[in-house]
Amino acid sequence: MAYLKNRIRSFGYAFSGLMNAIKTEKNLQLQTVVAILVIAAGIFFDISIRKWLAVIGCITLVISLELINSAIEKLCDLYSKEQDPRIKYIKDVSAAAVLVASILSAIIGIVIFGFDILNLFGHH
Repeated sequence: MAYLKNRIRSFGYAFSGLMNAIKTEKNLQLQTVVAILVIAAGIFFDISIRKWLAVIGCITLVISLELINSAIEKLCDLYSKEQDPRIKYIKDVSAAAVLVASILSAIIGIVIFGFDILNLFGHH
């Protein structure tokens, strides 16, 4: 029983962390809005299960990396508020991971939704 209570408590901490990050991190707020729009597009265009797997995978990847990036930035800020090239490198590389995942996700989104969007506007 204690094991189950600990797991539930851990889930609560994780959910609290997610909600706090969404409230405070502007990039995460934008990515959440984009995720909602992409999910709405998937429903509107009635995409296949395989496409849903790709969409959900991309959303999860980008948001997960943004959460990690935000945590790394906060940790770096605790370490030093002054200019430090090592801290800059850590923050830049962490942000680059989000950028790479976002670019890949955008390309996958274009492949998944591109023809549907063109057809919607009468371009065959």
